[in-house]
Parts: sequence; C-alpha cells; structure tokens
Amino acid sequence: METVAGIVTHDPPPGTGGQQGGPLIVTEDTQLLDDLLRLCAAAGATPEVHHGVPERRGGWEAAPLVLVGDDAARRVRGAVRRRGVVLVGRDQDDSGVWRRAVEIGAEHVLMLPDGEQWLVDRIADVAEGVGRPALTVGVIGGRGGAGASTLACALAVTSAREGLRTLLVDADPLGGGLDVLLGGETATGLRWPAFASSRGRVGGGALEESLPELHSLRVLSWDRGDRIAVPPQAVRAVLAAARRRGGTVVVDLPRRIDDGVAEVLTQLDMGVLVVPTELRAVAAAGRVASAVGMVLRDLRVAVRGPYPPGLDDREVARLLGLPLVGEVPVEPGLSRPDEDMAPPGAAPRGPLARFCSEFWERALVEAGAA
Repeated sequence: METVAGIVTHDPPPGTGGQQGGPLIVTEDTQLLDDLLRLCAAAGATPEVHHGVPERRGGWEAAPLVLVGDDAARRVRGAVRRRGVVLVGRDQDDSGVWRRAVEIGAEHVLMLPDGEQWLVDRIADVAEGVGRPALTVGVIGGRGGAGASTLACALAVTSAREGLRTLLVDADPLGGGLDVLLGGETATGLRWPAFASSRGRVGGGALEESLPELHSLRVLSWDRGDRIAVPPQAVRAVLAAARRRGGTVVVDLPRRIDDGVAEVLTQLDMGVLVVPTELRAVAAAGRVASAVGMVLRDLRVAVRGPYPPGLDDREVARLLGLPLVGEVPVEPGLSRPDEDMAPPGAAPRGPLARFCSEFWERALVEAGAA
C-alpha cells in the first residue's frame, strides 16, 4: 500500500488491455463525488457511482478501478478483496485512514487535492484499457554508418510480422527519416513536429491512429521541414503514450545526447549499441556507451562483421564491457537499395529477420511478456 500526494506512479491497473470502461466510485460525500466526477471527466472516463458495494453480481469485482470515499470505507468492509482499490480522503492528519485502508484491502491511500494528477493518470489508464507497458528498445550506432537505423527498422518489421503491436520511433531528426527507409515518405499521418506542443498526457489510442501505418506497424518519423528538435516534455508525453499501448516500441537513436534524447533514454527498457568490428569504431562506441550509460542501465552490444584478424564479436563486447546481443548478419541486397526494395527484415527467412526474431524471443522472455 502507498499514500499518494501528487506524485505520479506507474503501477499498471488490473486487466490486460482492451477497453475497460470507467471506474467504480463508492461514496455519499457529495463534495468528494463532485471532485471525482470532475477528475473522471478530465481523464475521459465515465464512472459508475454507488453508495456502497453494488448489488448487481460482479459489480464490485469486475470494475477495473474502485475509488472508495473515506466516508464509505465502513460500508465496503466486507467486500471481496481485489486489486485496484483506492481509498480517497481529504484529511491529511487523519491517522485512522491507514486502518480503514487495511480493513478494505486498498492498494493506495490518496488525499485530495494533492493526488489529483496521479488519479487522473490512473483513471485515464483505465479508460484506455492499459495493461503491460510496451517493451521499449533503443538502437544506437557506435559510429556513423554502423547500421543502427537498418537494425531498428528490421526489429520493428519483425515484431509486427509476429503479431505484436509495434511502433517505430525516429529520434534522429538528421537521419533522413525512417519513413523513407520503409518506403513510406508520402504516407498519410502525423510526424514529430505535430507533437512539439504536447504537454501532460497524450492519448495512446489517438497517437497510434494519427501515425502512418507501414508494413503493419506505426511509424513516428520526421517531416521534410526545418524543425530538428522537439521539447523534452513533448518527447516524454509521446513516448509515455506509446508505451501505454503495449506491444513493442523501437527507437532509432542519434549518437548525440541532447535533452530530448536523454528523455528517450529514461523510457527505454534496453539499448542496443551497433558496432562494426573496426578498432576506430570500437573506440568511438566506447565514448557513446559512456554517455548513454549515464542514463540507461541496460545497454548491450550488437556487432557487425566482417572481422579483422584478432577481433570478433566477443572481443568487441569485452573491450566495451557490455553484454553481447550477437552478430548482426548481412542482409543480401540492402547494400544496393532501389525503389522497389523491401524494408530491412521483410524477408521472413532472411538472416536479418532470423536474428531479430531470436532477439525478440529472448527479450520478451526476460521482460516476462511472453
């Protein structure tokens, strides 16, 4: 159990995704009810309101979130214990609130008005049907031309082909656009500049529907305009919305670390550093790893051949002091792009697709999402 006083937490609500409906509110306090209805409206949810435990069968157990006013704690004391119960009160000095929370099996004690933002976010999660957050992987090159964008696209294409909800995010405004690499530069949908003024919470469903769909995945890339940066708060809002949709999010990262990229790094579950087997590339990758490692704890290395004498993938990983993902295989034809070329990883039996499939299999098991 925890008390909430304005600090946003990220515990997922019960449920596994899909539209969940609104929360259940239990209170007879008209002032508290007015506040809770206002917060539900702000979160885009329509609640069900009762003075006690609903009489209809399953009304208490099936609600995705239960908000119990402190005045109603006694009336729900005998209800079935379940997850997602929040005891809501106003008196910060009332020590008895903890005893009442334990009696009803509440997971959280929330005091208004300090905890309003936390509650709005939690109710909005319910309205969106949020379950397990997306496994979010960033790909970054150890040096220029390392093939990070190619691997990022291949990972996203492979994820989508395996039936996972997938979003590919282009975090490098100077990289030429991942939509181009996927053959969708003219596809209809929003690009990064459209989200530059985003603040607070962005709806995950609305974000997904607004983006171009290419090869069964959604792509957030850059347009051909002059803007080359998005404020960190907008990056935070957009990526948080993407993660709430579940599945996988793949981010193609630039080698420079500015405020916006630092914000991306804080939301990654894992980073993959792509390093060609060249001594200069390894030296450059060491500097990149040092900068990225200041924010991202789980950074691994993927090595690209061919190998010179005395240097292989394990030796590169040892020199960098990073766990080895494996050797990124060469995909025939990618070095000779043409207008009709399929995107990286599109050939299911190709070496790059097999590498990506094995990567996701391991990563999803590690994350407990498989």
